[in-house]
Amino acid sequence: MTRQTKFPPGWDEDRVRRVLARYEEQTEDEAVAEDEAAFESRRQTFMQVPTDLVPAVRELIAKRQA
Repeated sequence: MTRQTKFPPGWDEDRVRRVLARYEEQTEDEAVAEDEAAFESRRQTFMQVPTDLVPAVRELIAKRQA
């Protein structure tokens, strides 16, 4: 039995494999630098959200991107 995978819009198996390869080949120092750069970005905000509210937050984000 074959299983069909559903990808988000704009994604396909090749893109998933490229992303996985990039992170599998990344050194620990490169990963830390990438994380630090994300926290310094002025285009996004990081905050703690209670786990039970995560689905509602995801829904709000999805509505905004639509």
